[in-house]
Formats: sequence, structure tokens, C-alpha cells
Amino acid sequence: MKTLILRTASNYLLPILLLFSIFILLRGHYLPGGGFVGGLIASIAFVLHAFANGLKDTKKLLKFHPGFLMPIGLAVSFLAGLLPVIGFDEPFMTGLWMHDTIPVLGALGTAMFFDIGVYIVVQGVTLTIIFTISESA
Repeated sequence: MKTLILRTASNYLLPILLLFSIFILLRGHYLPGGGFVGGLIASIAFVLHAFANGLKDTKKLLKFHPGFLMPIGLAVSFLAGLLPVIGFDEPFMTGLWMHDTIPVLGALGTAMFFDIGVYIVVQGVTLTIIFTISESA
């Protein structure tokens, strides 16, 4: 299904969907959404691009196998949970927050970094599964 309309639309939708996934990631810090939903939306953007332009073009766009994202995301999430233990003598996964806020992001905290790790893991798992299924079909 490589129609001209789908190919053209996917080239415009990819950056828009990636930006929207980051919005959902950051919004989920305080409201519904977060790393899981944002990671799924980012994966959908790449899957749409693969359907429209072919899997080879999407893999060239990514420049690396999405399976490499899984250990990176797990490390980010684990370190976000471990930071309170190491630096502040608090229990594992205790939420720590900065006192000052950052204009677009709000108050940074360990929960946000945990969500970023989840976002990266979900992208890696989803894209690895879908690309593997697409290659075998």
C-alpha cells in the first residue's frame, strides 16, 4: 500500500507525531499520559512511515536497530529509581523534585526521568516486534 497520498502524508506526519509523543510524555508527568502512551505514539509514527515508504527507508531513518533502545531505557528508569537511595538516603523509587521550576517542563523530578526511560523502552520493544514481524512476512 504505497500510494502517493500515504507517502506524502507520512513524511509530514512523522515529525508531527514525534512532537506529539513528546508532548504526551511531558504531559503525563502531571496529567494522564506519560512514557508508555508517548512511546506508543512515537512507534506508531515510525510504523506509519514504514507502511508508506518501506521498511528499508524507515531503518535508514532510524540509523540503528530499535532493540538498542531497550537497555538504554531500562538504565534510565533504574537510575531514576536508584538516585534517591544513592544521593539522599531515601527508599528506592522515592519521588524527588527540584525546588525551582523550568518554564515548559515544570518541576523536574525523578518521576519524569523514569517516564523518559519507559518511553525509550516502549519504543524499542514495539519497533523491534513490528519490524521483526514485517521482515518475516
